[in-house]
Amino acid sequence: MGGRPTTNSLPYLKTHMTPDMAFECLFICRDPAVFSAMDGLLRDLSVCTNLCLSSSHALGMLAEGSTDLLVIDWEGDASSDLLQDIWKSGMKHKPTIVAISALDSDIRGAHVTLRKPITTESGTKSLKIAYSRMLMDHRLHARYALMLSVRATDDNNRSIALTVTNIGDGGIGLSVKQEVTIGQVLAFRLLLPGAKREIYIQARVLWTRQHGAAGCEFVRIPPVDLSILQDWLKSRARVKKPLIPM
Repeated sequence: MGGRPTTNSLPYLKTHMTPDMAFECLFICRDPAVFSAMDGLLRDLSVCTNLCLSSSHALGMLAEGSTDLLVIDWEGDASSDLLQDIWKSGMKHKPTIVAISALDSDIRGAHVTLRKPITTESGTKSLKIAYSRMLMDHRLHARYALMLSVRATDDNNRSIALTVTNIGDGGIGLSVKQEVTIGQVLAFRLLLPGAKREIYIQARVLWTRQHGAAGCEFVRIPPVDLSILQDWLKSRARVKKPLIPM
């Protein structure tokens, strides 16, 4: 979210920049009429739009990792090849995909198919579906940076010093000097910035990297502590509010 302009992107309007994060769209389109029909609807959803004239250039832009929504004015084989490349790629964050097509059938690989001719009603309906999916995906995968030192206990009651580097709805990132192994469960207490009390977390190691980086999924958080964590995450998940009701 909150991407940056590129040489073949539309300029951002200052009136759309707020302290909240805005979803970013990559729009692949050569037809001014199609772009014009969708651009206003995207602005109503407070979505920043980059214009790309060719599917062949889109994958490199997507690899930058800042695109939340991909809108494609369907070009047949070129567009189909792009979707295949996206789903086969190792991109950690894959965008929500809307395909605009004159075909009667849904586009395979797209989350939403918008049929031509585009109307305000059909365009709004399709983008609302896409927006809801983006919002759910953001809340599920967003990570918030931390740098908090804690002491954890593993399955064998061994004490491990670690640093919590980020936290999200489904897991937590760590930096550890001692060796940890995949599948190992770590238990610790964490005081989130601004929180009134510590929360208790049990997390299972999912992956490890060089230099002590590790990623974990939550195994157990007591209900009261989970409520504190969720409220804390919501207070930081500030997505710019759409101008139209959802």
